[in-house]
Amino acid sequence: MSTSKTNWKIVQLRCPTCCCYKTWKMPNVVMTAHPSNGGTVTQVDSIQHLPSPPHPPTVDGASESGHHMEVVKERTPQGGEWLLSGIICINILMLGCALVSSSAFNVVAITPVHRQIFLITLLVLSMLWMLFYMVVTSRKDHAVLFKDRHAGPVWLKAGLVLFGLLSFLMDIFKIATYVGYLHCDSPVKVAYPVVQAVFLFFQTYFLWFHSRDCVQLHTNLTRCGLTLTLSTNLVVWMAAVTEESIHQTEITHLNISVSHKLYRANYGAKKCTCSHMACETFKEAFYYLYPFNIEYSLFASAMTYIMWKNVGRIVEHHKHYKFNFYVKDVFIGPVAGLLLVVAGLVTFVLYKINILKEDKEKRNKALLIHFIMNIVIVSLMSLSTMIGCIIYRLDRREYVSDKNPTRSLDVGLLVASSLGQFIISYFSLVATVAMGAQGYLNVLNLAWAVVMVVEIGLQNYFIIEGLHREPINVMQANARAFQDHTEMANDVEGQISRFSISKKPSWKRRVLREVCAFLLLANIILWIMPAFGARPQFDHSAEIYFYNYTMWNAIVNIGLPFGIFYRMHAVASLFEVYLRD
Repeated sequence: MSTSKTNWKIVQLRCPTCCCYKTWKMPNVVMTAHPSNGGTVTQVDSIQHLPSPPHPPTVDGASESGHHMEVVKERTPQGGEWLLSGIICINILMLGCALVSSSAFNVVAITPVHRQIFLITLLVLSMLWMLFYMVVTSRKDHAVLFKDRHAGPVWLKAGLVLFGLLSFLMDIFKIATYVGYLHCDSPVKVAYPVVQAVFLFFQTYFLWFHSRDCVQLHTNLTRCGLTLTLSTNLVVWMAAVTEESIHQTEITHLNISVSHKLYRANYGAKKCTCSHMACETFKEAFYYLYPFNIEYSLFASAMTYIMWKNVGRIVEHHKHYKFNFYVKDVFIGPVAGLLLVVAGLVTFVLYKINILKEDKEKRNKALLIHFIMNIVIVSLMSLSTMIGCIIYRLDRREYVSDKNPTRSLDVGLLVASSLGQFIISYFSLVATVAMGAQGYLNVLNLAWAVVMVVEIGLQNYFIIEGLHREPINVMQANARAFQDHTEMANDVEGQISRFSISKKPSWKRRVLREVCAFLLLANIILWIMPAFGARPQFDHSAEIYFYNYTMWNAIVNIGLPFGIFYRMHAVASLFEVYLRD
């Protein structure tokens, strides 16, 4: 038996967020124990007199002090801590969307100059915040105690740098183009690509070195700065998508063209002529670089969002398993994928050459080749994805469902972006069936819509399953750990043999890698064709006659950018699945 009484004492404890000492009022329980409870008295006394840690917690130290880590992890951020940054993001996005839309379709009241002034303001504010973060916040003691090892993998950073360099080249071409119109047009059109080029270097450097940070200081300011940067990238993406879509939306054989509106908005009336001979060359060049700038903005947005989710987050310190990339065990998938890429490029070039000709027979032939090539690619992808899904059903690897912001974002973006292609395919399917699918082009268009829906559904399932399966090297490490304990050898002998500790992959792993390699390359060619100007949705006029031009134009120009992003995001996700297998 024991009795206790409670009084209160004032103690100082180290705050887990800012590592400073704070005063707390805590109950002091005094226990009176009988001899049988002597051990309890000793334990309670030792707990009450534990000294505070002499050094601030580190990643390793935090993981070693299990009780402290458990208490800290239970702390969840208050709703107000996220509210302000969310309000900033939503308002910037809504205003940006309104300005981008109005400057594209109303070139009198709202011009591209107004939109570019707004974008310059966002870019400058984002650069100022990134400079503050790199110079002040990140250099504070105890500001970044934890790193999210799942965020910002090397391949993603390499893609960001590659797209950033091509976007910088696009800005150089824009500057060279708009300089020729300075004598009769606004200097803002030169200032915007200059500011954007500086922003590219700032942001790429920032994300390369800080994309894994779990910030513990200046959390509200950091969240607001990250949502400002996130919304800036999304508004830049919307502006680039709008300009590129209007430029590509030119329907010669129906005498419908909206690209002249963009031309007049960018270069003024016909009396404003370029002062040097290379204007047309530079203009065509930077339009071909728009897809890379679009992908850069989306890559940067995804990495910024992960940083925002990681603000104030405390990450458990687990052993980091390295994913090795090698292709010696795969052959059929890469070879078949490369053949598809080459064939797709050849048919795409023929399509671009013939679709602009006035001869209707040549335009129909270009559409015929394009439809057949796409149906073949998507059908082969559906077949290989089905094989991969069957392998996953036979696989006994554990389904990982722990909290991971990076994986959750990957899955969310994959499903959300696939809706764009779903929308186009279903609208096309309804229009073709309702009109009776007369003629071979309508039949091919209908078949393309159906197989596209099937392929996207199967591929989404395959990628999501792959991202949630336990990596094979983690299983091998666990098997070796079991093997090291000789007393458990008899119990787990069957598991070790099944997990295959040997470096030689099993047939199931080889098949999965073949499928991933093939799908990766096939998605690349399906990204290249629409990103660089393939618009069979307008060149084949069945949907335009069925829905009328205005409605079909809105459907395509909303759904297609998401469909293009879906292909590039699928490439990144398939590469991740390939490494895990």
